[in-house]
Amino acid sequence: MKASLCFIACLLSFSAAEQDERLPNKCEVCKFLTTELQSALDKTGRSKEVLELGEVLDTGKRRRKIQYNTSETRLTEAVDNICEGILQYRIHAERPGSLRYAKGISQTMSTLKNLVNKGVKVELGVPYELWDEPSVEVADMKRQCENMLEEYEEVVEDWYFNHQEQRLEKFLCETHVLRNSDSECLKETWKGDMGIKESAEESEKEWIEGKEGKGQTDDAGEL
Repeated sequence: MKASLCFIACLLSFSAAEQDERLPNKCEVCKFLTTELQSALDKTGRSKEVLELGEVLDTGKRRRKIQYNTSETRLTEAVDNICEGILQYRIHAERPGSLRYAKGISQTMSTLKNLVNKGVKVELGVPYELWDEPSVEVADMKRQCENMLEEYEEVVEDWYFNHQEQRLEKFLCETHVLRNSDSECLKETWKGDMGIKESAEESEKEWIEGKEGKGQTDDAGEL
């Protein structure tokens, strides 16, 4: 019974967590900006394509050739709409700090949807069809990402052409963006959520069994 009550309290607190006014800080924005940009660059890092630079109709001059994977074109293509990728993140309320931002459905939301599928009425204050929409926090991170990318455009270019021996996160975030700010979020790494998953599944099972024990299985429960 105690575990069930804890589980219900956890679920009820989820709505508040989703609407938390604690918007992403500068460290978190830089962390995920560099994650997305590095991921985009990694996809084209081994390209053997060669670009020819110069006017097509300029037959009097020899066109210059350059490797795509070291070209400005590759960087431009990677940067274009990079902050749109932020909208794929979701709030994982069961995780601490910057780790609450991750792609894919959160364990808490997965549990809530499982309850809905079992006929339990779950009220989060927003329509069910909007549960998968980006949260206020994620939308704000996208906005901050765009502003940060514009402000530090030259720094990103400097790293790309001259300092790729350094990690992008270290060069952009630690050395420039967060030079006089808190950078603790950069040290946060996720080590897996199996423990959280098992705990949530056990609590859900106990909660459902508790409803069954009270003869409430015929009607949809309400949370």
